[in-house]
Amino acid sequence: MRAASSPVPAVLAAPSSAAAVVKPHRAPHAAAAATVSISSSGSTAGRRDVLVGGAALALALAAAPAPARAADEEYVSETKEVIGKVRSTIGLDKSDPNVADAVAELRELSNSWVAKYRREKSLLGRPSFREMYSALNAVSGHYISFGPTAPIPAKRRARILEEMDTAEKALLRGR
Repeated sequence: MRAASSPVPAVLAAPSSAAAVVKPHRAPHAAAAATVSISSSGSTAGRRDVLVGGAALALALAAAPAPARAADEEYVSETKEVIGKVRSTIGLDKSDPNVADAVAELRELSNSWVAKYRREKSLLGRPSFREMYSALNAVSGHYISFGPTAPIPAKRRARILEEMDTAEKALLRGR
């Protein structure tokens, strides 16, 4: 059994008298590297103990991505919705009587999208998030500065549409 002063938590104890401990190893260019040390009170852990522990870890990791995929699908669908809303709103003519309402809806939708997804650390590095955030920032900044009926200048509109296209392509690639 484990010694009382052992640094190995009870959760990591192997089924037999041996305990497997996973210690992170900080290699210069390998962030995911880890070393496994086998310790026991006089005996070595058998292959079966290591395989059982590895299988349990693999099952635990395989079960975890299901909610992540659902969240990812939600991110993709909401991002596509925001892209469509941005395209339809910036395409409206300034003389259209519904432009102020459309801009208000866009601001509400974009604010909720940003508030929801900027806290997700797994999304921050994605190209789709980066491009969407930049485009929404440009659109919101324009309407805040110049009002909801001010047309977006051609250069800014081209950049926003290019960022939307890039974000959409990245979403299709799962990025």
